[in-house]
Amino acid sequence: MIDKLKNITRTKSFHLCMIISMVVILLFVVGMLVLRYNVEGETNMPFNLSKMVIISAQEGIDDGQTNTRWSFDVHQSNDIYLYIEKNEAYNKTEIIKSVRIDNFQIEANQTENIKIYKPDAETENVIFKYIDNDIVQSLEYTGEVESDLKNLKIANQGGIVAFRCSNNYVAKYQSDEEEINHGELLKKAGISEEELPIKLTFCMTITLESGKEYQAEITSQLPIDNVIEEGSTSTEIIDLEDIVFKRIHN
Repeated sequence: MIDKLKNITRTKSFHLCMIISMVVILLFVVGMLVLRYNVEGETNMPFNLSKMVIISAQEGIDDGQTNTRWSFDVHQSNDIYLYIEKNEAYNKTEIIKSVRIDNFQIEANQTENIKIYKPDAETENVIFKYIDNDIVQSLEYTGEVESDLKNLKIANQGGIVAFRCSNNYVAKYQSDEEEINHGELLKKAGISEEELPIKLTFCMTITLESGKEYQAEITSQLPIDNVIEEGSTSTEIIDLEDIVFKRIHN
């Protein structure tokens, strides 16, 4: 019996089967590792996305018409703030070179008037303005010693990046009232909740001075809660397990 087994193990077909078996096992292990990485992404990044804050509001912009006391183009804005913090458990020193936001994808009933704005660098005490020069297809924050949101700078050991997704010209509103509450413009213009939903998807890429790059795709449902009735609503999102960062360089 032993001699018979020895003879089998010496055959070319046995060695071929063993090689095929090892290759199959290796491919299975590699496949499982790739699948796990695609699901979990990087588990020990130098910097983490710690939370997102979204502020949804409504605002009337004077359209210049003078046949009534008030004449507004009504916009529905969504300001998105992304907080990046240093991972204290990471055992190496890294420096943020840049944080880029791009690849915007928008799903909505009407997309032509939905614009992405960078923070406005000119006007004091206002982060975002409805001006054409601030409309962007992408934006990049550079790493500096200190953060400067309006000038697209983030502290190189962590800070905040932000942009606005605005649904412009949702409605027109005219009135001869003495005073106007901008938080009621959508309601007074007869806009319903069904007309407002936006599914916004974008990419966030963190690039380090060492050359490492980490990228994640982020999706948000806008606006937050019942902005028509509330006028302005906000949320803080700290459960970010669905956002998976993957290393795309080094």
